Amino acid sequence: MTESDEKPYFLGTVKAIFFENPENLYKIFTIKVKKTNTGWDGGDIVVTGSFGEIVEEEEYRFEGEIVDHPKYGQQFKATTYKRSRPNGRKQLIAFFSSEEFPGIGKKKAEKIVDTLGEDAIDKILQDPHALDFLKLGEEKTQNIVEQISSNHQTEQVLYQLNNYGFGPTLSARIFQKYGAQTLDKLTEDPYQLVIDVKGVGFKRADELAKRLGITGDDPRRIKGALIQMVTLIVNETGDTYVDGQDLIHRVGSILRANSTDDLQQKLLDGLRNLVKDGVLVVENGNVYEKDLADSEWSIAQSLKMITDSFKGVAWKKKAMKKELHQIESDFNVKYDESQEKAIEQSLTAPIFLLTGGPGTGKTTIINAIVAAYAKLNDMPLEPESKEYAIALAAPTGRAAKHMGESTGLPAMTIHRLLGLTGTEDDEFAEPSLDCKLLIIDEMSMVDTKLFKVLISAVQPGTQIVLVGDRDQLPSVGPGQVFADLINSEVFPTMILKNIHRQDEDSTIIQLAHDINEGVIVDGIFENRADRSFINCNSRDVPHVLSQIISKSGERGFDIADVQVLAPMYRGTAGIDNLNYVIQNVVNPMTPKRKEVSMGNIKYRIKDKVVYLVNTPEDNVFNGEIGQIVGIILAKENTDKVDKLVIDFDGNEVTLDRKDWLNITLAYCTSIHKSQGSEFEMVILPLVNEESRMLRRNLLYTAVTRAKRLLIMVGDRSAFERSIRDQSSERQTTLKERIFTSFKIKQPETETESPDEEVEPEETEPKDYRLTLDMVMNNAINPMIGMDGVIPSDFMKEDKAV
Repeated sequence: MTESDEKPYFLGTVKAIFFENPENLYKIFTIKVKKTNTGWDGGDIVVTGSFGEIVEEEEYRFEGEIVDHPKYGQQFKATTYKRSRPNGRKQLIAFFSSEEFPGIGKKKAEKIVDTLGEDAIDKILQDPHALDFLKLGEEKTQNIVEQISSNHQTEQVLYQLNNYGFGPTLSARIFQKYGAQTLDKLTEDPYQLVIDVKGVGFKRADELAKRLGITGDDPRRIKGALIQMVTLIVNETGDTYVDGQDLIHRVGSILRANSTDDLQQKLLDGLRNLVKDGVLVVENGNVYEKDLADSEWSIAQSLKMITDSFKGVAWKKKAMKKELHQIESDFNVKYDESQEKAIEQSLTAPIFLLTGGPGTGKTTIINAIVAAYAKLNDMPLEPESKEYAIALAAPTGRAAKHMGESTGLPAMTIHRLLGLTGTEDDEFAEPSLDCKLLIIDEMSMVDTKLFKVLISAVQPGTQIVLVGDRDQLPSVGPGQVFADLINSEVFPTMILKNIHRQDEDSTIIQLAHDINEGVIVDGIFENRADRSFINCNSRDVPHVLSQIISKSGERGFDIADVQVLAPMYRGTAGIDNLNYVIQNVVNPMTPKRKEVSMGNIKYRIKDKVVYLVNTPEDNVFNGEIGQIVGIILAKENTDKVDKLVIDFDGNEVTLDRKDWLNITLAYCTSIHKSQGSEFEMVILPLVNEESRMLRRNLLYTAVTRAKRLLIMVGDRSAFERSIRDQSSERQTTLKERIFTSFKIKQPETETESPDEEVEPEETEPKDYRLTLDMVMNNAINPMIGMDGVIPSDFMKEDKAV
């Protein structure tokens, strides 16, 4: 290969590292160029990429490509790198006497080179005892060997991962998982990546497997396909399990082209091995990710523990009634019969569930519960007090803020309450809650895994009140915890139906209740003082929205109070396009304005953005909406990195470019992300191109986000379809787990839990159909149906033929 055929490379000495992210190994640094095949005529160049340890003043060879950065100019984006081996006596002595090897000065470095020669590094890598002659002691010698070995291994591993087709980010993630064992792990079973490394799916692992010569029906490939399909289905559907027969069929369809006739048996064997290894669980013909199955059982058992440990209350019902009347006077309200009953039950039960639509008084009851609980327990209502033992939380930052504003008491996100970080570390977290009364709002948004951590943290004797609207969209993650708890009928529950918060001129709340009842009348599309409908097709939605946004500004509405909600991201009427359209209406670019880009998104000062992850250390959480108040360009700061300063309701957060993946424009957001929030004005575009998303609970959730004004835009038939089509309930087994844990007999139409002992009424099973559970439990006699048949019978038939 001639030099011109080689990949673009730079050989040079690292001068200064001015950015590095330990989480993904991404670094930015400059090198003094010694040699290159790119035609670069500068003395230095900026190098970017994911690397192991990079040492300043050391020489490396980098391969990759020159890119033209819009702000920083030309840089070299490295995909692979290799540390240059010191050549000759002088370089080797400098290498061993460097700060990398404390305890070795110039004299000892000379001794190493004189004793081991110019191939000293290779000799040390091959023989860990090669340095014993220095008599440095076992620990110091081992540290030197490990340092040399670590540098060599990291470079080799990252280089090979790049050759396997993994990008810098995934390569870094894989190396952080497996370390020096990376290449051995991948060669042994590339499909293990699907389980162990976030972001690696079956397809990518499959590509690597082919390069390693793994055949189409290899057990490792079957295992990877089964795991990926279970994960894919539960994330798409929100179910907590997958039907076993459907799983086998779908995975078989993927693998059949590369497999032999006995694929069905191999799939069952693969499933059995995954169960044996504790990756999947099979119950009643259903297949679960183990952590989802464990979460359901853990929730049920924690609820039982909380119920059993509750000792009752010290006060009498008469005292409670007295305090309730006093609270009515304090708050200047009058509770109706259902509200009064809800308050009483919440104060006397270990676990109480409260659900109702908008305007039915949920917040009013929360206020009463907190006030009554404090008075009955002779507890001060000042959160700073040592005796204060009430915790209020919600799934998102905006929902928690709304809860705090409504009650006048501090409320926080569930993640912050539990001390969770929103990272993979949460998987091993075991928090503990020190409170006597726990109130969680917006419970419909809480998924199975989060509720498992929350309820496991509750200590014996704590009373719990779970509040929400069961008719809203279920959680983004698998499960429907709040609905399952209500439907189990195990816990005291109040379903509020009377509408209390509705002005004479307000029709939005009644509209929401009509939608929830499935009522379709012409009045829905008639213009009222607080809502209107504009009929248009998807192509016209952006233009109509532009006009509405412009006029709302003229009427005094700040863009912070106006929220566009849409079901999907793609398409003309999708979130991505509408954000671009609205941004250029309310915050257009001008010649002297600063602007930075991240992919296809451009950010400007005053832009409205939404945060997409939980970052407790900065006190900002998933779903919070803020405004960009500052842009600091790389050339304006010592870090040489672009920064955005964002104001989240008074909490200013500075994000470096690497963190911009955690935000996006928020002029238009998904209906899912709007849960737990209310906006002065909601604009809701629905079109028939979004038909697969159009369901009653989606429309209901969107409409209930509007406080003062609601403007519906799009196809009338799309709105009608949304009202008409009810979402099917998610497939979960939390309710059955609760029945088993509380020893409640389940309805005859439902299958008994596998852990519950049931005496069989007959010695023969009633159902003779072959099931997945029978196969998984080796309950099938291989000679089934062969009674009375002997080998010679087959021989007779063969002769006859």
